[in-house]
Amino acid sequence: MSRRRRIYEGKAKVLYEGPEPGLLVQYFKDDATAFNNEKKGVIDGKGVLNNRISEYLFTRLSEIGVPTHFIRRLNMREQLIREVEIIPVEVVVRNVAAGSISKRLDIPEGTNLPRSIVEYYFKNDELNDPMISEEHITAFGWANPSEIDDMLSISLRINDFLSGLFFGVGIRLIDFKLEYGRLWQEEEMRIVLADEISPDSCRLWDIESDKKLDKDRFRRYLGNIAEAYREVAQRLGIIQETNIEELSNTKADLTVRGKS
Repeated sequence: MSRRRRIYEGKAKVLYEGPEPGLLVQYFKDDATAFNNEKKGVIDGKGVLNNRISEYLFTRLSEIGVPTHFIRRLNMREQLIREVEIIPVEVVVRNVAAGSISKRLDIPEGTNLPRSIVEYYFKNDELNDPMISEEHITAFGWANPSEIDDMLSISLRINDFLSGLFFGVGIRLIDFKLEYGRLWQEEEMRIVLADEISPDSCRLWDIESDKKLDKDRFRRYLGNIAEAYREVAQRLGIIQETNIEELSNTKADLTVRGKS
């Protein structure tokens, strides 16, 4: 890793220059943060699991025609991706009330929403990723109306597909966050799905018990965080119970280190 030039480091991933222009290597860390970096920890094996889960979901989405930056997984922690110009807008799709929408609108957590709701947030940690409208996005030049339409239509398509995919393995897709980028190829530009889709960026509940299988286990001090991520991977058929230790390359009882 030290021989590569580091392009960018975020809370959960590092981007390195790729083997040729226009390509990057995305490395998944074990670091975990919550509440805009106020709570920090290290979840052994999380990066390996998120790499595999995100690879699987991006591959399935590309099979139905969703454009993405993903090319292929390189190893347990790295993916080869296309370099894109990230749009500083996070798209959140909500199917069930949980997290901030429950607090903002005083809706009991777990309430089914009348329909899927799409929200936009300005991607800025220093400002705590404030909620914004389409008017903000266009007024400040973060994206134009056509790009917003593309992000919205792709997000709703992803929601339909992933809701069915997770339902088939006994998981309810509560909500999730997406990021998009501009992919330039010669003189043409198109909007593509970027970043990752994993239990770090989704709320996933067991259909029967409402057991949380996502980052809320870290946010809310519920414990067994990596075990929950691992259960998602197992249900999706990405890993088998017999090769978990080999997959994670860590001790069997994945733990959290650090303090809030």
